[in-house]
Amino acid sequence: MIKKLLWVSGVFSVFFPLSAMACATCGCSLTSDATSDYMSSEGWRVNMEYDYIDQSQLRTGSSSVSPAQAAQVNYANGDAQEIERRTINRYWNLDATYHPDASWQFSVLLPYLDRTHGTYGNAYPNQINAAQVSDVSSSGIGDMQLVTGYQGFLPTHNLGVQLGVKLPTGNYGGQVGASPLVGRNPVMFATGPNAGGALDTSLQPGTGSTDIIVGAYYYVPVSQNFDAFITGRYQVAMFEMLDQSGANFRPGNLGVVSAGLRYEKDPLWTPQLQINFSQKSHDQGALADTTDTAGKVVYLSPGLSHSISHTTSVYSYLQLPIYSQLQGYQLFPRWTMALGASMRF
Repeated sequence: MIKKLLWVSGVFSVFFPLSAMACATCGCSLTSDATSDYMSSEGWRVNMEYDYIDQSQLRTGSSSVSPAQAAQVNYANGDAQEIERRTINRYWNLDATYHPDASWQFSVLLPYLDRTHGTYGNAYPNQINAAQVSDVSSSGIGDMQLVTGYQGFLPTHNLGVQLGVKLPTGNYGGQVGASPLVGRNPVMFATGPNAGGALDTSLQPGTGSTDIIVGAYYYVPVSQNFDAFITGRYQVAMFEMLDQSGANFRPGNLGVVSAGLRYEKDPLWTPQLQINFSQKSHDQGALADTTDTAGKVVYLSPGLSHSISHTTSVYSYLQLPIYSQLQGYQLFPRWTMALGASMRF
């Protein structure tokens, strides 16, 4: 029982989905509780996680579609909207949490991202070819998150709430047409017809917004060997650095709910299974892709953690989308992967 109570304090001190995403909900919705011995007593926990998200499939609604089909629909509607080709995201996330006692926790999460992106641009059906592809690579610090949690409602400390803020620490910005650049060191396309132009604002390392984060979790042992949990989080932008008329941007609101089950018979190896639900509203503003950034996604996420010692654990997850309802045309992953290590002291 002590071991289970140690674990619960870390259930929601986890990697929150990053804001600068290339689609509505293309991953990063895992609850990376990872180890079986998170602490609820005084001390530190440091977690390092690597996430790989390869958005290689173009989707609309609940179906996949080829770039040529998407361009044909836009052409029939008298419009040439952007048709994206592929986006590969690699995130390194450093999460440090301090517990002054069993009831309170204070966390800071700093992401570093490495992203490659290719797009056909505003292509017509006869322009879906290699000559129309514009490519860009970007890397750098993303937006930092500061989160405070309280779990002193019950003697077992298995019910908690969190309140946090996401700060605009990552570079951000963009441009509308041939207008001057706005923001802080926005990434530019390197090749193709878009060379010299700014990468989409939603794909920059940061969003340029200060967001409020609220969340809650509940954990319960369901048998001698099984533990279950449910977590929820909601993130909304409150202040935007990109607030000029004609050059403004506000990321859409993001909600995530996860439920999971862990099998703890073996003290060294802990299999677990999660279901993750994500919902995102449209990005807003002149710099936003307002038609292709909203949607709902459900993932099935099996994982395995291994306790190396009393203070150190490693873990891995595979995230598989089982349902999507995406608005517009969005790049989507066929699967995502998370690898991490957690240490307490």
